[in-house]
Amino acid sequence: MLTDKQLNDIETLQKQCEVHDNLQLKLNWEMLRKRESDQLDFLYYEQNKLIAFIGLYAFGSTVEVCGMVKPGERRKGHFKRLFKQGMEKAKLEKYKKILLNAPAGSQAARTFLKQHGAFLAFTEHQMEWQEKFLEAMEGVTLRQATIDDLDMRVRLDVEAFGLLKEDAQTMESRIDSDEDTDMLMIDVNNETIGKIRVKREDGEAWIYGFCILPYYQGKGIGRKVLSKVVSEQSALGYSVHLEVETKNVQALKLYESVGFKGIHAQDYYVYQNKTDSK
Repeated sequence: MLTDKQLNDIETLQKQCEVHDNLQLKLNWEMLRKRESDQLDFLYYEQNKLIAFIGLYAFGSTVEVCGMVKPGERRKGHFKRLFKQGMEKAKLEKYKKILLNAPAGSQAARTFLKQHGAFLAFTEHQMEWQEKFLEAMEGVTLRQATIDDLDMRVRLDVEAFGLLKEDAQTMESRIDSDEDTDMLMIDVNNETIGKIRVKREDGEAWIYGFCILPYYQGKGIGRKVLSKVVSEQSALGYSVHLEVETKNVQALKLYESVGFKGIHAQDYYVYQNKTDSK
């Protein structure tokens, strides 16, 4: 696992890069803090100062990659060396799909990715709720998930998100509820039809994994659930946030109608590991 010093150094470097470049990096801190080993993280130090970092985040057979280099230390090959190490690790772990994550506003990232033959797959928007009146919604029940809900959570990931069953099983088995996280199941007429996860940290409540079985979509249930969750978290004093892919037009329109507004964007590029073509 990463040491406290390493985690602090990564956080410090992230803040330096974000201020310098006027963007936001997505480093999946929830996963970073729970690493069981340091074999998916690559750090380069000079004189006890973190200069560059790349992290690999596995979601079943897919791995996401994000990294950064300290301003003033760029164009010296630091990122290229760490990237090579990361891709060698990805090959060793036999991931089927590699996604490179970069802030949409980073020209340097786009140039690097283009040079390495990666192509844009989709853009994910981070959205923040702008306070507005939401009517009380009836007809849906939200309850804490239990171990008996695991199969349904996997089914929802497969049918609503299109994930492979093995990837969904890996992801859902890894999600641990703690005092700051609610894994909620959505019930309508005593039947479970969806799920939504709420993670609270640093005054922010983030919505993840919100989905409803396809048969029940388009019936106004999603809006009821979202309105209920947003109202509850806002009443507790949290700002409410979520992430959505641009290509998911239906979800994007739903979030906007409830009062969410895009504030940041992350581009995801598919990368073909060159070491695979031997």
